Amino acid sequence: MRFTRVGARAVAVATAAVVATALSAAPAAAHSKKPLGTKSLAAVLTADKSGFDHNGHDYDILTAAVKAVLKAKPSSAVKVLADGKTPLTAFLPNDRAFQLLVKDITRSKKLPGEKKAFTAVAGLGIDTVESVLLYHVVPGARINGRTALKSDNAKLKTAAGSPIKVNVYGHGRKISIIDLDFSDRNARVVRIDINKNNRQIAHGVDRVLRPINLP
Repeated sequence: MRFTRVGARAVAVATAAVVATALSAAPAAAHSKKPLGTKSLAAVLTADKSGFDHNGHDYDILTAAVKAVLKAKPSSAVKVLADGKTPLTAFLPNDRAFQLLVKDITRSKKLPGEKKAFTAVAGLGIDTVESVLLYHVVPGARINGRTALKSDNAKLKTAAGSPIKVNVYGHGRKISIIDLDFSDRNARVVRIDINKNNRQIAHGVDRVLRPINLP
């Protein structure tokens, strides 16, 4: 994934904070007539009781990862996903995204099943899983799909501290997210406005965002 580093980290973080604040203001104003709900993203994820299956487009592995982190570290910052009163935007990797990640890490020729993929992800260690999850969360900013499409090149500070960047392409109709891995394809947004009309909103992506440049 190509990510151009511009200036010092302090500048990137400051810029991200300003952009996040600006982005969050627009959708809030758009919904001023009807207060936003407080349904959390954790509630959305755990509502699916199917567990590991053969559907690569849902979020079983992500849900299991969130549960694993909160079980091991109840005070983890990941718990913000369960606090529907706290506005945020999350980019949710679907099951296929995690399967592709494990395939890359293990250099396997085949995609693992969902249960095997989760076992491999958990095997990276709870702290690593926690950091990766937080890299998908932009706290304090509620960014819906319409706003994101108008935010090409916006840099967003994640809950992990490292930035991600919005890339709008396809004549302004598609979105990808640029992370800190320069060698892999950017994550594409494949589903928008999950949990819309609530303070916490999410967009599904087809790759796991990587906070480091993997070999």
